Amino acid sequence: MGIGFTELLVILVIILILFGPGKLPEIGKALGRGIRECKDAQKDLRSGKEDSDKKKDE
Repeated sequence: MGIGFTELLVILVIILILFGPGKLPEIGKALGRGIRECKDAQKDLRSGKEDSDKKKDE
């Protein structure tokens, strides 16, 4: 089903109440870094698997 707009809004309000407006940029940066690192690791795994598949074919 997924998360609707109302649910997302409630989650954001709760986060704002818990951490305050001063911490939100730091939390956003940390979340962005984590997502980027995850994507990079996934990309490395895929390229490593492709390299090993090429070596097996040779």
